[in-house]
Amino acid sequence: CGGTLKGLNGTIESPGFPYGYPNGANCTWVIIAEERNRIQIVFQSFALEEEYDYLSLYDGHPHPANFRTRLTGFHLPPPVTSTKSVFSLRLTSDFAVSAHGFKVYYEELQSSSCGNPGVPPKGILYGQRFDVGDKIRYSCVTGYILDGHPQLTCIASSVNTASWDFPVPICRAEDACGGTMRGSSGIISSPNFPNEYHNNADCTWTIVAEPGDTISIIFTDFQMEEKYDYLEIEGSEPPTIVLSGMNIPPPVISNKNWLRLHFVTDSNHRYRGFSAHYQVKKAIDFKSRGFKLFPGKDNSNKFSILNEGGIKQASNLCPDPGEPENGKRIGSDFSLGATVQFSCDEDYVLQGSKSITCQRIAEVFAAWSDHRPVCKVKTCGSNLQGPGGTFTSPNFPFQYDSNAQCVWVITAINTNKVIQINFEEFDLEIGYDTLTIGDGGEVGDPKTVLQVLTGSFVPDLIVSMSNQMWLHLQTDESVGSIGFKVNYKEIEKESCGDPGTPLYGIREGDGFSNRDVLRFECQFGFELIGEKSIICQENNQWSANIPICIFPCLSNFTAPMGTVLSPDYPEGYGNNLNCIWTIISDPGSRIHLSFNDFDLESQFDFLAVKDGDSVDSPIIGTFTGAEVPSHLTSNGHILRLEFQADHSMSGRGFNITYNTFGHNECPDPGVPINARRFGDNFQLGSSISVICEEGFIKTQGTETITCMLVDGKVMWSGPIPKCGAPCGGHFSSPSGVILSPGWPGYYKDSLNCEWVIEAEPGHSIKITFERFQTELNYDVLEVHDGPNLLSPLLGSYNGTQVPQFLFSSSNFMYLLFTTDNSRSNNGFKIHYESVTVNTYSCLDPGIPVHGRRYGHDFSIGSTVSFSCDPGYRLSHEEPLLCEKNHWWSHPLPTCDALCGGDVRGPSGTILSPGYPDLYPNSLNCTWTVDVTHGKG
Repeated sequence: CGGTLKGLNGTIESPGFPYGYPNGANCTWVIIAEERNRIQIVFQSFALEEEYDYLSLYDGHPHPANFRTRLTGFHLPPPVTSTKSVFSLRLTSDFAVSAHGFKVYYEELQSSSCGNPGVPPKGILYGQRFDVGDKIRYSCVTGYILDGHPQLTCIASSVNTASWDFPVPICRAEDACGGTMRGSSGIISSPNFPNEYHNNADCTWTIVAEPGDTISIIFTDFQMEEKYDYLEIEGSEPPTIVLSGMNIPPPVISNKNWLRLHFVTDSNHRYRGFSAHYQVKKAIDFKSRGFKLFPGKDNSNKFSILNEGGIKQASNLCPDPGEPENGKRIGSDFSLGATVQFSCDEDYVLQGSKSITCQRIAEVFAAWSDHRPVCKVKTCGSNLQGPGGTFTSPNFPFQYDSNAQCVWVITAINTNKVIQINFEEFDLEIGYDTLTIGDGGEVGDPKTVLQVLTGSFVPDLIVSMSNQMWLHLQTDESVGSIGFKVNYKEIEKESCGDPGTPLYGIREGDGFSNRDVLRFECQFGFELIGEKSIICQENNQWSANIPICIFPCLSNFTAPMGTVLSPDYPEGYGNNLNCIWTIISDPGSRIHLSFNDFDLESQFDFLAVKDGDSVDSPIIGTFTGAEVPSHLTSNGHILRLEFQADHSMSGRGFNITYNTFGHNECPDPGVPINARRFGDNFQLGSSISVICEEGFIKTQGTETITCMLVDGKVMWSGPIPKCGAPCGGHFSSPSGVILSPGWPGYYKDSLNCEWVIEAEPGHSIKITFERFQTELNYDVLEVHDGPNLLSPLLGSYNGTQVPQFLFSSSNFMYLLFTTDNSRSNNGFKIHYESVTVNTYSCLDPGIPVHGRRYGHDFSIGSTVSFSCDPGYRLSHEEPLLCEKNHWWSHPLPTCDALCGGDVRGPSGTILSPGYPDLYPNSLNCTWTVDVTHGKG
């Protein structure tokens, strides 16, 4: 039972193999290879009591940090190769019932070896060498067709190891359905979908991507005869997933660059089958969690496969699955083929399968098709109404909560319209946290599910069929991500909504109704990835996302001007890149580079610019980090740009424009960000000028520059001006914009900025917040009703919550923005304008965030009052009186979640201070809840 093993190869068997391992076993084997070598294990036999006994694999010593996967059941697992020179196996068995056990062959692999990949059934392998550079080929016996790559190459990876570039192909019968799927995305459906599939079907599809990529599958429809018809998926974690029944399964994520789908039906009963969308994505860190044990395991329901005489006994009963807490079970028949259903109490959300079926797992073993579900209390969400709006996951843009169950229901005010949503941001922990979106108002009904989303890939738009849509966010117990921000609005029926136009792309067509088609192409120099045309389907969903236009990693440019972008700019360029671009102009001319944006991982990712067309040409400059380089000019008519990115992390990338020019002209200086340029003649003696956009001021250079001769060289008289948002200022124009310094990027630390807005006497100043996002509790904007800091305070704002607008009572308004010495955010964009006061009324005071207003009469002498949503309290409860001086008697109150207090009444809500933003540090809050006497 266990031990430390060394040597080029060997065999590991479970104790007692093949006659059954002991109960209560805890055996650990550690295989140690030579440094830099790896270990490959191949299972020759495998049978462990499903869900109760398991074999854990560790990529290294048996430590939780090295945990790789957990195996159980009766399917033979695929071969496993370590990434290190140590590999460990741990067998754990419970107090009753065992199976045959396992037998494993292990072999030490040189760093230059991929190991024997094996031979598929009905297949033939050609080639006996498995080192880097070696190629092997496969074919099938007569009557079978090969699916997958017929040739595999052993390649070296980025961590000094070797691996096969594609999975071992399979051999399927000539008349069998299925096939090999390639490309960045696509749809796989059961035969004849959406009509009923055939009996006795046996289909295999293999989705193949490039080495290092992963594949995600999201099911949009799933209806099969429970237990007898099923879809088996290989290439994920766990290694094999078997799906059946009528519920849409959760997304499946590969842990390799391939996935296999095996669809099998029996000789009776037929249903719609399945349809799934697959998407190829760049390599991601996929965290394996193995299997969860069946909840409520009861040894009274355990049975022994072997009786005292050693003769097998079959059981035709599954153990009592119990009832979920805060829910109920419907059905008490636990025999083979029986199905039980589950439901939850009000205010609870069912997590897991609504129904499970007792089925035969092995020759003598019966078990439920899935775990008993649980009923989770609904912790967040709300009911929303049209015509439009925005909502976010809890704490957005910071990490959402663990174990969250959030439900949003959106209802169109106009019952003849439908709901359209699009995601401004989306990032969930892939495979473990999901957002399920359904049509109508019945949350959780599998028949109404439109999409199940996870990771960071989402459709451009999702549209309901009715005037309602529900969204259900489920998160698990581990670390999450930033979540999502959703925009919703009502649109006309039988419409898919406007999906937009790709960045650097061109769209043909402007109809978004059912059966309308949109066609796309990319601007010159860009490559289209995705579908060239999409159609608005009858279910109000586009047939695919709009394509993207990417910049190729290897290219020559001969046009007199153009753009060079890092791959996937500005979304991040990825890892393990080696891109080369060559710009070639006419002999006798030169080339000028203007850096518009630049953000690389500092010290690890580099851009080198060389004055020539070869790898040995002189280097003009090498750049890394986030500082935007100055402009560069070649000495000859060829420039070579070499971009290298390592195996981890990445930045936004870069955006570079180039232009060519003769010896008697200056290079195109470009157009500064946040500015407009006047003048397009760059000949000797010409001038250009720059004017900053509204809200920005000149921070570098002079307003006008001239092309002139300096020391025998033709060059501009100075750098082109730059425009930035100032830290403070005095504004007296009738209207304008105030921006946080650094806008539209992040503001800096340790700021102290003052703005004074002055209107004509007799006028008031109105400010409106277009965007506002600062570090909660630390970076603060104060607004004062007057010309300086001593003037009355209208409001102090941080985080994301601000009023819609504010008014001054005089012709002055003072703003003070202070930041601390750590962290920053996007900041703010504020519009101001000079307004006159109505002789007989006050201006609209607005409505507090998380609050309601009572009263719409703003005439002199009238009052309006306010209340807050449950869990929030008004900053002051006095009604607002419109006084004779045309000003309200008090500022607009705010709705705050307070630190402690007395809570009365039969029910209510308590919120942490600052909610839904982060709570402050150093809190000590006490709430006292007082309900009706005699009740708890």
